[in-house]
Amino acid sequence: MATAETQTMVVGIDDSEHSMYALQWTLDHFFANSTVNPPFKLVIVHAKPSPSSVVGLAGPGAAEVLPYVDSDLKKIAARVVEKAKEICSSKSVMISLAVLGSVSDYCAHHAHCTVMIVKRPKTKH
Repeated sequence: MATAETQTMVVGIDDSEHSMYALQWTLDHFFANSTVNPPFKLVIVHAKPSPSSVVGLAGPGAAEVLPYVDSDLKKIAARVVEKAKEICSSKSVMISLAVLGSVSDYCAHHAHCTVMIVKRPKTKH
């Protein structure tokens, strides 16, 4: 007997509160009551810029700065991954992680699947 293949849900995150809100929202709306048999396989993707894109056209001495920038970017990526793991484990959701370079707008326009962009509601003052 053939079993149905679990569909994959991808959540793109960065180091912003908005992306962590989107991850939390996804878990609350799609994984809240399904710790035994989740409806989707969850893959979290983090967009990490390359050191050269951060330094840009810095001029002489830029080559010496690149290792420090790369180290900082890796630390930021590690913090993002840890925060995502904390959020997911608080909901008992197993995740896969990938670190890529991308943007939600690009995904919305080029993906060959359904794309949902979660935007944090504005708070009223």
